[in-house]
Parts: sequence; structure tokens; C-alpha cells
Amino acid sequence: SGSSGINAEYGEFQTFQHYFKRINLSMAEGEDQAGRVLATDYVKLVSNDDHEFILKRSHALTSGTIKAMLSAPSSFNSNEMSKVQFREIPSHVLCKVCMYFAYKNRYTNSTSEIPEFPIEPEIALELLMAANFLDC
Repeated sequence: SGSSGINAEYGEFQTFQHYFKRINLSMAEGEDQAGRVLATDYVKLVSNDDHEFILKRSHALTSGTIKAMLSAPSSFNSNEMSKVQFREIPSHVLCKVCMYFAYKNRYTNSTSEIPEFPIEPEIALELLMAANFLDC
């Protein structure tokens, strides 16, 4: 599949899996007051095939749709990680969307040269539809 990782040119995120492992390890350490790694600083996005992607809330807010979903009064417990289920987005597309969130966060307002965000042709249409839905 086309979601094996982020190119080395993305600097701090050698691979998508490395990025999520680092976040999961930080969260598993249970830091709160001292380390400031709180469950509420992260959001869990779930694909239609039940793959879960945990990412920084600030990255997920790149999406206008996710931002609206997370800000709406709902059953989200303010002390727990928010979970958003996408019934129409498969994991290989949601993975790429999460990679884009990290890319966008990394290069917004950057003074360094911005590398091209790679999109595999075989997922381009699905990714376009997801980006349209997610408003990102």
C-alpha cells in the first residue's frame, strides 16, 4: 500500500509508524503534571476498517470538519482522549490524511524549503474525496 511512511525529507518523522509509536510511548508513560503529556492533548481517529490513529489534537484541528466535531457539545469527556469514527474513510486513506496533518503542522510558517507532499496516484481520488469531506 502507499501508506508505508513519510520520506526522510520530512526530518523528524522518519516513518509514519515511528511518529505514532513515539506518541503512544509518551502517552503510555502516563505523564501529566510533570511531563504535560495528557490524553486530552491527543485525538483518536478511527477508519471504516477499525484502524485507530492517535495524533496530536493540534494536528487533527487542521481539518475544519474534525475541529467542528471536537468543539460541538457532545459526550466527549473533557478528561479523556476524544475519538472520531469515520465510516466512509478506509485506513490507507486516513493514514495519509494523518501524515498530511503532520506535514502541514511541520511546514506551516516554515522558512526552510518545503518539500512536496507525496501522493500515490492509486489513492489520489479517495484522498481528494476525504480532503473535501474533512475540509483540509
